[in-house]
Amino acid sequence: MANRNLTSAKRAKNDEFYTQYADIQKEIEAYLEFDADAFRGKVVYCNCDDPYESNFFRYFVLNFNKLGLKQLITTSYKPSPVANTQLELYGDDQTLPNSKGRPKISANKFLINEVHKIGSESEFNLMAVAKKLKANKNNEWTPLDGDGDFRSDECISLLKQTDIVVTNPPFSLFREYVKQLFDYNKKFVIIGNKNAITYKETFPLIKSNRMWVGTTSFNKDLLFISPEKVEPTKMPKTATRIVDGVAYLRSPSIWLTNLDHGRRHQPLPLMTMKENLKYSKHKEIKGKTKYSKYDNYDAIEVPFTDAIPSDYSGAMGVPVSFLDKYNPDQFEILGTSDNGLVDDKFKTTPGLTKKFVVDYYAAGGTGAYKEGNPTAGIYENNVAKMAYKRIFIKHKKPTK
Repeated sequence: MANRNLTSAKRAKNDEFYTQYADIQKEIEAYLEFDADAFRGKVVYCNCDDPYESNFFRYFVLNFNKLGLKQLITTSYKPSPVANTQLELYGDDQTLPNSKGRPKISANKFLINEVHKIGSESEFNLMAVAKKLKANKNNEWTPLDGDGDFRSDECISLLKQTDIVVTNPPFSLFREYVKQLFDYNKKFVIIGNKNAITYKETFPLIKSNRMWVGTTSFNKDLLFISPEKVEPTKMPKTATRIVDGVAYLRSPSIWLTNLDHGRRHQPLPLMTMKENLKYSKHKEIKGKTKYSKYDNYDAIEVPFTDAIPSDYSGAMGVPVSFLDKYNPDQFEILGTSDNGLVDDKFKTTPGLTKKFVVDYYAAGGTGAYKEGNPTAGIYENNVAKMAYKRIFIKHKKPTK
């Protein structure tokens, strides 16, 4: 699996995977294309980021004046493998030896209120930049009392002062992290696993248009930098991508936000049902006489987003990747298949029947089901489980 390394990290509570600068730049600047003042006069908080390592800090420092930020706040976790050991810049750092002879690292708070010229992106050097930022008496660089956990009182106090939170939060604490953002009514641009969008805690936020997918396409893998040097041969091929001899971790991750952007207002161009059945590029659709319907839900199965019929007025089950194209002016989200969050008025029978599943795969569907193998995992006790997660939607105004 492509997310094997990240899943292992989650189990080990090792969430230190660093986001690439180019991915941050591309995402943030897409919001500026929609609203040039999206960040102007705002306090931005990166509350899971050590400036000694974080490309979020790097981006916002380099673009502090261009964005028109009022303030940049970052807080780091304790310990950091770099802070206070390789870059001992600040005499105030509480660096104490531990029993193993390594320094005991403090979590730090960084309040950037003013940034003078510090060079270009290619010239960016943490040592030089940190010295310049420290020399500016309008900036504050001090240790935290606690360990920098975003749930701590001192980090929450900083959150309350914030307008927009931008970071890559710990995957293992994603549900708690998102809940906190909404508890304090904050704008945000964050990274999460694709599966997170169907969590029972987060899907209702998407369904009600309180949170949505960012501007970077689902089709683009986000590549993460490992904090430890990992030999490419030690990593699963499906979990890595080698770029210029450097192994990056691949992850089925996406940006999630409640900042508006132009991409979510672009209408999805579609063919009618008749046109899809005649011209679709997908063999599961082309040449058929009709779309399949679910046994337990009054909706048609649409296995590809571009095969959504423009003239169908009822409910449709579409891939989760549909959310990458979701326009709230064009569609209404009814629910999702994997956690029971569906509109009751469309439910019919308790579960998909074995007959439906057999017919689906006989028609060319793919997945876990194999004829004559009832333990394949697609159904239990003659009640089928869906082979794939589905988002249920309907058109707001079907077109001919």
